[in-house]
Amino acid sequence: MTAVADNTLVSERDLSKLKWRCRRGLLENDLFIERFFRRHESHLTVFHAEGLRQLMDLSDNDLLDLMLARKEPADDLDRPDVHAVLALLRTPQ
Repeated sequence: MTAVADNTLVSERDLSKLKWRCRRGLLENDLFIERFFRRHESHLTVFHAEGLRQLMDLSDNDLLDLMLARKEPADDLDRPDVHAVLALLRTPQ
């Protein structure tokens, strides 16, 4: 399935749910995700939110490998929304 870019901003309620969903057990992941929200939450779109939801289905170690660019998205994760969110997550300060 290919994600279609939906540039609608995420509602406050959906943003709150998404932040809750993004809580991780691995501190390193939490640091990446917290930085992502600090930088992008005010202009987060439905497109990005869906990519982030897809990433949150991964185990902590698989997610960290993607965020550190040790791996690239494959199979069901090889989608435009996932790639877009990873680019934002990987952007250093």
